[in-house]
Amino acid sequence: MTQHKYDILGIGNAIVDVLSFSDDAFIRDFGLRKGTMILIDEDRAEELYTHMGPAKEVSGGAAANTLAGMASLGGRASVVGIVRDDQLGNIFTHDMRSTGVQFDTTPATNGPTTARCLIFVTPDAQRTMNTFIGACARIDNSDIDPQMVRDSAVLFVEGYMWNDPSSKKAIRYAMEIAKEAGNKIAFSPSDVFCIENHHPEMLELVENSDIVFCNEEEAKSLYGVDNFDEAQEKIRGKCHMAVITRGADGCVVVTPDNTVVVAAAPVHEVVDTTGAGDLFAAGFLHGFLRDWSHESCAALGSKCAAEIIQHIGARTMKPLTGLLAA
Repeated sequence: MTQHKYDILGIGNAIVDVLSFSDDAFIRDFGLRKGTMILIDEDRAEELYTHMGPAKEVSGGAAANTLAGMASLGGRASVVGIVRDDQLGNIFTHDMRSTGVQFDTTPATNGPTTARCLIFVTPDAQRTMNTFIGACARIDNSDIDPQMVRDSAVLFVEGYMWNDPSSKKAIRYAMEIAKEAGNKIAFSPSDVFCIENHHPEMLELVENSDIVFCNEEEAKSLYGVDNFDEAQEKIRGKCHMAVITRGADGCVVVTPDNTVVVAAAPVHEVVDTTGAGDLFAAGFLHGFLRDWSHESCAALGSKCAAEIIQHIGARTMKPLTGLLAA
């Protein structure tokens, strides 16, 4: 591929993940929907935070997780996202830069506080996410550096951003620049929640992307079917490549003319599934940018996902470069 300054530029929610172990009784008592992500207001965020156990705070957000994974693999990554000039905003900024990801977006000086996602991890490793969008809800065209988009081999967009008209406009603006430059666009719808709320536009984004990352439930939701095989055929040809993860059943790479099935990497113990899909995307894109086979790309993605789910949080305990020689 043509040499670029950056491997990947991501546009996503700049969120601080606040992770804590919990139990099913807590999930039930606070009326949470286990294993899903819901949006909450600041008052609800404060209520849940007050009652949550000891917590770990780390920069998060789907695109940010993927970019941190890419940097851990030795790649060159940059992210666009909005934080407030507050304590959590400083945490996000420091964390992203410490992973090797370039983050230069100017923080907001007024308006809502920095976004946070309160993540309750139950003993079965499921994560229940409650997200206060806060400052990251809106980006606009002025936050997009056209030259940075041109300098990035892949523009990565997360579906969670699709809740604000200004953000939609900015993302479409960045996608137009990437297409004009001949660069690739990768998209993840992020969650069934996003698909249900913005279904026609999610389908439009799929068809305007080169690579689509989704899990099995998201693929079925996109096309309103209950059967995975049917979802796989529905998405075939809608984009250059659809990469569908299936948890312990591995993943499927679907192109217009081919289907590649790759087994999941072995895992000793599943501790927390937070960030599994995001780190899978990082591994896959690392291989894709180096012209690896689809099977090899998916295999590295599976290794990255397997590594991340064996400890709490979506950041690696050691550089992922070790997986490249495994």
